[in-house]
Amino acid sequence: MNYEDAGVSLARADKAMVGVKKFVRTTFNAGVLGDIGNFGGLFTLSHLNLKEPVLVSSVDGVGTKLKVHFGLKSHNLPGQDIVNHCCNDILVQGARPLFFLDYLATGKLESGVLEAVVEGMALACRENDCVLIGGETAEMPGMYHEGEYDISGTIIGVVERDEIIDGKSIAPGTVVLGLPSTGLHTNGYSLARKALLEVGGYKLDSKADGIKGTIGEALAVPHRSYYHSLIDLVHAKKLQGLVHITGSGFQGNIPRILPKGVSVQINRSAWKIPEIFNLIQKCGNVERDEMYSTFNMGMGMLVFVAPNEVPEIRKFLEGKGETVIECGKVIEGNNDVVFS
Repeated sequence: MNYEDAGVSLARADKAMVGVKKFVRTTFNAGVLGDIGNFGGLFTLSHLNLKEPVLVSSVDGVGTKLKVHFGLKSHNLPGQDIVNHCCNDILVQGARPLFFLDYLATGKLESGVLEAVVEGMALACRENDCVLIGGETAEMPGMYHEGEYDISGTIIGVVERDEIIDGKSIAPGTVVLGLPSTGLHTNGYSLARKALLEVGGYKLDSKADGIKGTIGEALAVPHRSYYHSLIDLVHAKKLQGLVHITGSGFQGNIPRILPKGVSVQINRSAWKIPEIFNLIQKCGNVERDEMYSTFNMGMGMLVFVAPNEVPEIRKFLEGKGETVIECGKVIEGNNDVVFS
């Protein structure tokens, strides 16, 4: 026997890597030392001219949103999802991305799939000024259904020590501004798929009133990045806090940045909920609070600012093309979320 008899083809992997290397190199910048193929990726901070750099790291996956991508064969989108998600996760502490590493595991490498996934990662990395510095691809026969795979990503970013956003200055009266999401982003898909596809009887190619395109297209929209909209405000030290609304929704994410003695009041009528969330709630008969503890409900990033800074920050963000919604305020409390 040989390795291929057991279901693992090194030849398939080598062939796929030809296209992968092309995409990866398009993300390289002055920080990269060496080339693809080393045991580890080398990156220098010397060109950044930082006074007291602090590294910030995060790791995440795309979850069962991948099931939607499998059904649509939209393999260039999961890579965008994972890179943008990770960039947002370190942005909330003030960090800009430096480099990203990916992991893709599958039962059998299918022609063009790895290349498409990495192409999406490379696109998002370029858009976020980030290097795709390395990765791992694993064929594991018997571990995954045919045509399926899983991906995860690890990001390393950097922030000047005196620019770290830690939420300590958040106080009663702080205003909460919301920046819209592009949809579900990468969270809540197990509930969304069950409600829409199992209980609701919709298919990925179904249409529904109020939803542009098909159900599948609405679910597959990539997770967006807020990096370019917010990083200058980070450098200017204009932000008291940032919250990326991901898994666990509003109730699970907002308290992570709050100092003791305060809560956040969210005005649920401040913005129009995208119809895809209303359809999920209706099909699954989901409690309203459960929706807000699972999904971003159309609000992907919350920006905490001092009241006197609101006009300037709103103007700045609108100049970046953002729709800025004043959706809440900080009140005295016990580190929880209150809806109005």
